[in-house]
Amino acid sequence: MKKKAEVLKDGTRVIVRNLHPDDLDSLMKFYRSIPDKDRIYLKVDVTKRKVVKQRIGLIETGRIFRIVAEHEGDIVADGALELTLEEWGKNQGEPRVIVATDFQRKGLGMIVMRELYFTAIKNNVEKIVAKIMKPQIAAQNICRKLGFQQEAIMHDYVRDQAGKPQDFVIMTCDIKKLWDELEYFYSDYDWQRCR
Repeated sequence: MKKKAEVLKDGTRVIVRNLHPDDLDSLMKFYRSIPDKDRIYLKVDVTKRKVVKQRIGLIETGRIFRIVAEHEGDIVADGALELTLEEWGKNQGEPRVIVATDFQRKGLGMIVMRELYFTAIKNNVEKIVAKIMKPQIAAQNICRKLGFQQEAIMHDYVRDQAGKPQDFVIMTCDIKKLWDELEYFYSDYDWQRCR
């Protein structure tokens, strides 16, 4: 994707672009700024430099796409779309979005999701699958706003970063439905400008 300048609801300007391997230090700074209460539910321990470096390296597989949003040179949001390697799930993609606390509720998460949507379309994704721990209420609410439906809850299926068992929520959304819901949040001008 090309670099895009975006304006948030409060007038703050950000740049949305692809993540690059040389972003490691900035990404580590961003992850360390996330409160423990939120970081505890992430899939991996993003405070470990080696883990983050390995995940950045996965971009080269062509099955993981990563974007970031920057404000004044600092990363303030991270987004990923992971495509499954299994043959039977080639039509599926899993999104992940993390937004810095000071940038939440300003529309940045929706901007990142929109860019992940465009990436999904380019890669023939038909169904988006969100995997969330049950305490992540805000993430579930955002998914519902975007047209996701809860498909299953698996009790005590995963462990959070503290090792505590958590219920695992699986939500899905047809890519067409996601477009319809995203379109609702933006004017036609915004969509045309961002393509």
